[in-house]
Amino acid sequence: MRILGLEIELLNHASVKIKNKKTIYIDPFQLSNGHQLEKADIVLITHPHYDHCSPSDVELVSDENTLIITVPDAQSKLNHLKVKGITLIEPGRTIKVNDEKITAVPAYNVNKQFHPKDNEWVGFIVEMEGVKVYHAGDTDLIPEMRDIETDVALLPVGGTYTMNAMEAAEATKTFKKCRIAIPMHYGSIIGNASDAETFKNNAACEVKILI
Repeated sequence: MRILGLEIELLNHASVKIKNKKTIYIDPFQLSNGHQLEKADIVLITHPHYDHCSPSDVELVSDENTLIITVPDAQSKLNHLKVKGITLIEPGRTIKVNDEKITAVPAYNVNKQFHPKDNEWVGFIVEMEGVKVYHAGDTDLIPEMRDIETDVALLPVGGTYTMNAMEAAEATKTFKKCRIAIPMHYGSIIGNASDAETFKNNAACEVKILI
């Protein structure tokens, strides 16, 4: 779907493709021939869990011109891939790749232990053509979200391991700026379509359901 001039596709779960002049994948997972899988200029991996860091799926969309940006905990799973390089990132760091800006932001649990804050796993804010897209990663509603300024926000709504739908809706009220929100992290491992609808009915901004 074209959103604010960018082609944004939720492939499944938390797997996202963002395309304009460049093609960026975030957490590619369980990709299929039904998807249009152009080779990536950049692949972003939020953390090492299998449903976010899937080496076989990263390999499917990568070639020798692909840059992977990820956290240190995921590097060992990706070192064997024949790519341009792997750049490590931590919360608060911004990397510029040609005209694209990639900023890592905190992503962690506050009332469960699946994603500890001390691990320094991340979400990403991708800026392409002046449009900011926030992929929250696996996270709860956290205080750092008060600093988020984005045009598009992809937020987990499935609960159990992340925010649930109502917490994600509350996040949209917390951001400094958010024009459009897209629910993710449901319908595959945890959560279902009703979570996306609950989120849509309670969010503080426009919501587009992509799967």
